[in-house]
Amino acid sequence: MSTPSQTTPSTAATQDVHVIGTTPLVSPSALKAELPISEKVAADVIRFRDTIKHIVLGQDERLLVIVGPCSIHDEEAAITYAERLAELSEKYADRMMIAMRVYFEKPRTTVGWKGLIYDPHLNDSFDIATGLRKARRLMIRIAELGLPTATEFLDPIVPQYIADLVGWAAIGARTTESQTHRQMASGLSMPVGYKNTTTGDVEPAVNAMLSARAPHAFLGIDPDGRTSLVQTAGNRWGHVILRGGSGKPNYDRENVAKALASLEKNDLPPCVMIDCSHANSGKKHEQQEVVLRSVIEQRRGGTKGIMGLMLESNLEAGSQKLPSDLTQLQYGVSVTDACIGWDKTAELLKDAYDGLG
Repeated sequence: MSTPSQTTPSTAATQDVHVIGTTPLVSPSALKAELPISEKVAADVIRFRDTIKHIVLGQDERLLVIVGPCSIHDEEAAITYAERLAELSEKYADRMMIAMRVYFEKPRTTVGWKGLIYDPHLNDSFDIATGLRKARRLMIRIAELGLPTATEFLDPIVPQYIADLVGWAAIGARTTESQTHRQMASGLSMPVGYKNTTTGDVEPAVNAMLSARAPHAFLGIDPDGRTSLVQTAGNRWGHVILRGGSGKPNYDRENVAKALASLEKNDLPPCVMIDCSHANSGKKHEQQEVVLRSVIEQRRGGTKGIMGLMLESNLEAGSQKLPSDLTQLQYGVSVTDACIGWDKTAELLKDAYDGLG
């Protein structure tokens, strides 16, 4: 019978066993120096955030509407979308605050395209250095249109590169229970929405709000990219996002009332946002319309605790898989979750505006 080798192991064999390599990246401060924001853009971002804070507190009765692609994979298509949305944002500003979904990170249930920051060339080359530049450059272009931006933060290092341009952020259904993301949220400079879990449980989102409101100390990086102790003061500008779960919706009056009651019980702002997609729409993009109309009806019925809604929308309806030949990509069509098209988006935003009158 053979016996295990008796050779003395080296220290190097005890770590990085499955690591192929590491590549240094530009520091956050260097990228911001390379792609700076203007004083006007900075002032606009602060104004957007302050407005959302007032909406969270019920001091501004406008509806916060987060609308845009499930994920960004084509910068020029994103700008075309942003230009159209900026017009509607200004047109409907007296009843709604409209911000564009600008999502660069996509949490995956197993595997799949992880988003523009991680794989900007859509070919598994993972050129993150280019992805960070593309993301920041695009956010600057959208901000220069006077349009607020909203995103989900997945990797806790990413905010160092783009958070100065973000008006509103989300913590996703898969990460709401994560201590790392709660700590990150406690230091973010903008209001944050916490999604209920993929099972539909709202309590973890409420707990995330409670945790993020408290001070934290944790490992992170500083603006120069050095590993650092990060200490935060806590972020009290949070709210729950109801997105349904386990194949069941939770945007109805009963579930909204339960969520608001849980928030009040914990001395938190009694306000929720409704995600019209995901389990609330049964993962059918056309059903987002049903959810939106319910939200407007509930608001008209006196449920002021619904402070916002979220729509997944693109230039064209539906979705597509990433082809091996990228020249076959359909312009303006999502490569992740299916979205409603622009014409339906414009129709629904007008109907929402009219319904809020």
